[in-house]
Amino acid sequence: MEQTTTILEVRNLKKYFIADTDFFGRPTAYLKAVDGVSFSIEKGKTLGLVGESGCGKSTTGRTIIQLYEPTAGEIFFNGKTLSKLSEEKKLRRQMQMIFQDPYASLNPRMTVSDIIGDPLDIHKLTSLGERKDRIINLLQMVGLNSEHMSRFPHEFSGGQQQRIGIARALAVEPSFIICDEPISALDVSIQGQVINLLERLQEELGLTYLFIAHDLAMVKHISDIVAVMYLGKIVEMTNSLDLYSKPQHPYTQALLSAIPIPDPLAQKQKRIHLTGDVPSPIHPPTGCNFSTRCPHAFSRCSEQEPAFADIGAGHMAACHLLHR
Repeated sequence: MEQTTTILEVRNLKKYFIADTDFFGRPTAYLKAVDGVSFSIEKGKTLGLVGESGCGKSTTGRTIIQLYEPTAGEIFFNGKTLSKLSEEKKLRRQMQMIFQDPYASLNPRMTVSDIIGDPLDIHKLTSLGERKDRIINLLQMVGLNSEHMSRFPHEFSGGQQQRIGIARALAVEPSFIICDEPISALDVSIQGQVINLLERLQEELGLTYLFIAHDLAMVKHISDIVAVMYLGKIVEMTNSLDLYSKPQHPYTQALLSAIPIPDPLAQKQKRIHLTGDVPSPIHPPTGCNFSTRCPHAFSRCSEQEPAFADIGAGHMAACHLLHR
């Protein structure tokens, strides 16, 4: 594969979970959490992955980083197939993850010094004499200090706990970080501080992010490219400016119409109300997954799955209305 500025490329990624078995334990039904997802991320950029709860965005991130074994598809990291790097610690440590619940992701029996120092020990990145200085440096990078080293996770606020999680992810000097809804469990007053911290670290360290979230306004702020997921599939993807100013897929239009406008003098946008519930990923609809809720659906939508293709200027979408 030719060398490019692409750090991560995902091709037709699938992750199915066994939902039911027969008398002999053989699978008879699968929950299709991720069902044919493809995208790429350029070095130093941020791809925002958004959608309703249960759409498969967090499962996508966990499958990319190999917390879940992919059912099918290919993942390339720096031009190499990720599945072939499982034994190469030097390459594997270039990918890290920041989790949604900061407290649940930290060992309550370990001090901050041990939490951050553990990755350093596993990858043998520092000597015993350098270890303490490296931990202090990491704490300072995320807005904490040396006084926090001997404390336990429960002694911190949610925002401070997430900063510890970020410091732990940075410990092994990664080039790519998956941010799995890193601000959703935090107070609104703290969310902006964490986003600003992530942006500063990206600029200083040249990091690349996959930013998973359901807060569309925050994703717009931090992302270069935004991909919208619905029921295990990406339905629209383009640069942040175009997605928010000119959404093309009916589902994206409905999502964006629900964002409250902070300016009371601004013209109130028309809210698009979707009817019905999100279908089960165990028994998804035939044809387009969104056909059962789409206000513009016609016969072809329930018969044939739309191709995820370019509708102009690199704007990708999966909708029969856009490919007529």
